[in-house]
Amino acid sequence: MGKWRMRLGVGAVIVALTAAALIYRHKNRETVLEFGMFTGSNWDVASANSFKIVDKAIKRFEETHPNVKIHYYSGIAREDYSEWCARKLLEGEMPDVFMVLDSDFDKFTSLGVMKNLDELIEGDAAFHKEDFFTTALNTGRYGGHQYALPYETVPTLMFVNKSLLAKENIRMPKENWTWEDMYEICRKVTKDTDKDGLLDQFGTYNYSWRDAFYTSGGKLYDEDHGQLSFTDGRVLDAIKYVKRLDDLNQGQSVTQEDFNEGSVAFMPLTFAEYRTYKTYPYRIKKYTRFQWDCITFPAGGEGENISKVDALLMGVGSRTKHEKLAWEFLKQLTYTEEMQMDVFRYSQGVPALKAVASSKEGADYLQEDMDEGEQVISSALLYNVIENGIIEPKFLQYQQVMNLADGEVSKILQENKNVDSSMKIFQRTVSKYLQQQK
Repeated sequence: MGKWRMRLGVGAVIVALTAAALIYRHKNRETVLEFGMFTGSNWDVASANSFKIVDKAIKRFEETHPNVKIHYYSGIAREDYSEWCARKLLEGEMPDVFMVLDSDFDKFTSLGVMKNLDELIEGDAAFHKEDFFTTALNTGRYGGHQYALPYETVPTLMFVNKSLLAKENIRMPKENWTWEDMYEICRKVTKDTDKDGLLDQFGTYNYSWRDAFYTSGGKLYDEDHGQLSFTDGRVLDAIKYVKRLDDLNQGQSVTQEDFNEGSVAFMPLTFAEYRTYKTYPYRIKKYTRFQWDCITFPAGGEGENISKVDALLMGVGSRTKHEKLAWEFLKQLTYTEEMQMDVFRYSQGVPALKAVASSKEGADYLQEDMDEGEQVISSALLYNVIENGIIEPKFLQYQQVMNLADGEVSKILQENKNVDSSMKIFQRTVSKYLQQQK
């Protein structure tokens, strides 16, 4: 009997020690979160700091989450990132948290690649959607649900050649300027200054019918019926307005070189381009012969002074085994003020958090690299442009059709075709194409 009790006691000790070892191992086992990212800028501008923000965020997250490691593959170029994601998806190894390109968003949501974040958002008392720019947050919505959060955002603004306007005794446009204001300025500056029979000074470069349409007050895409209406009156007004501007050039093509030489009054550019080329060392290569700045776009008769806004999104993999940690890391990147301020420090975009984007510290960062006496875009202007901006639908057919529309408008301008009849024919082509895609 005594031996039996001794064996039982020894067995109990062994079981207890084994259980304690397993518990200790479980508590101290390293958890690895996979993060998917690409190198360089999302905005097609020079960038040497793509890893700084992420590495800093990872360090901070690992410090506050013992036994958690963040792993990412370095060296994936933006142009290769979609293919890399597709390969990971086929292998069943999508990262726990990953960057989402515009071209992949519709595909990922429809295939269930990204987790619906609604429950995580609603269950997190410390998270408030209202802290993000509305437009930036909406870029990550699909079918009424939030699938991704904005990491940084980039609006498009209107470049103004202040030196050219001053030479022609024209005042800088106000923020609430109109299509007609822009047309009159373009009419005045478009001329042959050296009297050789060819125009050498122009009103606009790269201002498109899309830019005009955004400010027309119209709506191109009908979500309820999945239709794109290119015969809508405001679409036609936008195309006709761009045609009026183009007619001022008397058949001459305006080039990037004309813009670089300071011979063009207006050109749309993204805020990322503004930041890249307005600062040293890039400014010594571009736009050095004239002073320039950015303002809002001119508004059509029934529209507003608004423009397109893009955002770089991040989402959580739907098959992640570490949902809570993935959500916490996603917030570390997109929802902490320190990390968002790093967007101003190391990137070319604007933080997606309103408070950070409009802060004095943020304005100071933007001012740092400017030449003495140059004004940075005001926080108020930047805030309004982003908060009230336009986001384009992300589904693949939309971009395909819009590219076709760009080609059709180019034909109208080059061949002086009738806008109404041309777009009526184009609409039939679009309707047939969309029907085939259903």
